[in-house]
Parts: sequence; structure tokens; C-alpha cells
Amino acid sequence: MPPESDPALRSSAATESDPPVRPAPAEPDLAARPAVGLLQLLGTFVRLGAMTFGGSVQSWVHREVVERRGWIDNKAFLSGLTVAQVLPGANPVNIALYVGLKLRGGIGAAAAVVGMIVPAFCVILSLGYFYRSYGHLAVVHFVLAGLAASGVGATLTMGIKVARRLPRNLVTALIAVSVFFVVGVLRWPMIPVVAVAIPTSIAVAFLANMRAAHVR
Repeated sequence: MPPESDPALRSSAATESDPPVRPAPAEPDLAARPAVGLLQLLGTFVRLGAMTFGGSVQSWVHREVVERRGWIDNKAFLSGLTVAQVLPGANPVNIALYVGLKLRGGIGAAAAVVGMIVPAFCVILSLGYFYRSYGHLAVVHFVLAGLAASGVGATLTMGIKVARRLPRNLVTALIAVSVFFVVGVLRWPMIPVVAVAIPTSIAVAFLANMRAAHVR
């Protein structure tokens, strides 16, 4: 039998003559963290710590890291805000810790917390000195009332923006309204309300995911 008629030889020759098959390029990881420098992270939270006040801190953090810079999405921010509200400690510090940890790990969390605390501490000391000297003036109380109203408005705006992007779920809405009513109107203690609301919310989310998996 001639060598050309041998199937094994023909297959070997064809393999040697064919160009090597290159592996397909890896698809980009869509879930990869954005490249955020530590100085950029520190500078952002220094500015937030120096310029924000009261309940408006969360809304300004949302505007900066979600809307303006796109470091995290609304869902991730809402998860961090939930954790910040439940855990002990100041909410702005907790949310700064969460954002820094998510973007740059432990060192990012430390940078974000330092950036949030140090300017606010200096501003509070300065304002405390001026309030001690001029707190008896009526105009000071008008200014403080205006700042409080601005903080409430900014927080409400952030809540509306985030709520619009949440899944439409009647049970979830009922839980949110119930917590608002018993805490904000009836003035029930936060700890027992959270102790009931968290397991209920987890159970609702679990059942919704199970139902969605069965539908698929």
C-alpha cells in the first residue's frame, strides 16, 4: 500500500499542515471591580465627609459612587445601605466601610472610613465652638432647621430613586410600609421591629427565588 493511501498517514500529514488552533480570547469579566485608586477613594470620601450633614450623607454617597462615578450599581448600594442601617454604629461610617471594602478590600475600607470621619470630626469641633458662642441667637436655630429639612429632602430623594429600580413586589412593599408605620408613626423600638422584619424579608426573597426557578 502506498504511504499516501494509509489513512493514518494522511490524517497525520493533514494535522501537521493545518494551522494551529488558537484558543478563543477570554470574555471580559463583567463583574470585575472598577479600577479605583486609593487616593481617589480617599479624596472622594474626604469631600463627602466635609460637605455632607445629617441624614443627607447616604444620598450624597449614592449620588457620588452610583450616579456620578458608577463604581457600584443601585442593587449593591441598596444592599450596603441595608447592612449599614441594621448594624450598630453611624450609618455614614458603615456605608463608607461597605463601599471601600467592595472596591478595594480592607485597605479601601480603611481609606473610606478615615476620609469620612476625619473631616466630619473637624467640622463638628468648629461648629461646636461657634454654637457655644452664638447658639443663643435666633438665626442659628433657623439655619439648623433649614439644614435638617435639607437632609430629610435629600434622603427622601435617594429613597425614591432607589425604590424605582426595585422589583415590583406587593409583599415587599407591605413590609416596607409596615416598618415605616410602626417605627416612624407608632415609635416602636427598632430592635424588635428589625428582628421580625429581617427574617420575614429573607423568607419572602427565598420563596420568590424558588418560584422564579420553578417557572424557568
